Amino acid sequence: MKQLLWVLMLGCTAAARAQDTSDVEAVSRMVSLSEVVVRSDLNVPRFLQRIKNDSSYYKAFKNLHILGYTAQNFIELYDKKGRSEASVRSRTRQQVAAGCRTMEVLDEQVTGDFYDRERQYNYYTAQLYDAFFFVHGTVCGETNIVKGSEHQVAGKKGLEKNKEQLKMLFFKPGSKIPGIPFIGNKLDVFDPELARLYNFAIDTS
Repeated sequence: MKQLLWVLMLGCTAAARAQDTSDVEAVSRMVSLSEVVVRSDLNVPRFLQRIKNDSSYYKAFKNLHILGYTAQNFIELYDKKGRSEASVRSRTRQQVAAGCRTMEVLDEQVTGDFYDRERQYNYYTAQLYDAFFFVHGTVCGETNIVKGSEHQVAGKKGLEKNKEQLKMLFFKPGSKIPGIPFIGNKLDVFDPELARLYNFAIDTS
């Protein structure tokens, strides 16, 4: 029984990889190439596969969890007429020791109703920024390993769900993002059917 299960798992993995490759090859046939790129004999399917699998941006983000640094932060919120409603400009310093990190606010200037009376955020955008880039208390045991990382929204809700959706948007561009009305399914640009809605071009100029 264990052998059969293992064979089935291998079969599913191979099928998924084959589907992934065939999708990239199908999309590659829709890409316009500049004359310079044509002359360079670029392997378009392989190039697109590298883009799809690239994790360097996510790696850079994960590095922020294990390094000490000083950051300049600026968040500004606008009303429907484009006027500034609230903002915060701050400088923070992260310190790392013995596998743990802490953060202190060195200085901060606030305008408008950025915080409420209990110094809680009045704006959801600020909550998301905080969740991504600020540390409260001491956080330990993090790494910058990205291999095998999967962003999943299943079983999550509220802020945690939105964080995962943003991670998929930022760190896995071109993939389908569940739970985003109207556009979530249209972001999967490596799907051959959706790729027809876009114009792709590769140029070195």
